[in-house]
Amino acid sequence: MNPTANPAADPTANPAANPVLEFEDVTLAFAGVTAIDGVSFHVDPGELFAIIGPNGAGKTSIFNVLSGVYRPRSGSVRFEGRELLGVRPHRIAALGIARTFQNVELFAHLNVVENLMLGRHHHMRCGALAAFAWLGPARREELANRAAVEEVVDFLELAPWRRMPVGLLPYGVRKRVELGRALAMEPKVLLLDEPVAGMNAEETEDMARFVLDVREELGIAIVLVEHDMGLVMDLADRVLVLDFGRPIRTGTPAEVQRDPDVVRAYLGEARDHQGTGGAA
Repeated sequence: MNPTANPAADPTANPAANPVLEFEDVTLAFAGVTAIDGVSFHVDPGELFAIIGPNGAGKTSIFNVLSGVYRPRSGSVRFEGRELLGVRPHRIAALGIARTFQNVELFAHLNVVENLMLGRHHHMRCGALAAFAWLGPARREELANRAAVEEVVDFLELAPWRRMPVGLLPYGVRKRVELGRALAMEPKVLLLDEPVAGMNAEETEDMARFVLDVREELGIAIVLVEHDMGLVMDLADRVLVLDFGRPIRTGTPAEVQRDPDVVRAYLGEARDHQGTGGAA
């Protein structure tokens, strides 16, 4: 991680910049059920792009396509101009796309530093035997990766818990550790899947501050899926609204909040019409 200021952190600094991530006319279906229906969007360098919608709208399916878990029926997904469809998840991670999960996916019996070290796996070049001996290049590599992890510890203010087993930590701190593991990968794009789900007001405020720091200090582009509309409207540069896998509107938070189709989707009117055969 390189916690230095990055001009790309300001999405208005270079409006002509090429998108770092492009999701073009993607359709994904399972056994006749369409999870993503012709969705398109792009993410600019340093942008905080949010995806919102009711439960079942297709938000997590988009993350699974971006990270290589699902392969869509049609469409294109490009990262820095490179097509990602057909690329295996571990290769996508190595290219610079990191992800957190709605449910905390950490090793409860490992401490904070050990969990963060797992995020350095694709930076490690020495084999298992050399690492076991811990001599020469393996020793230097281990020390360099641990130094990078300590930067993440400082950045996310995790020092008080660094040697504690993750399973003993408060929920909000565990969510922060998961964010730290993703940052330890040194990503160019960070996918945050409901980072404040289940948090109290104080934990939510802390996480919002760290998400802004990731964007403003590290210059990392962020794609955020979140149900906390107050958080989304406060943090996002642009918002994509989905319903039943279909895009309703993409725009600034203010534009999205004023859109009557978005209001109808969230109030349930779109679902009522869907159920009675009317237009969604």
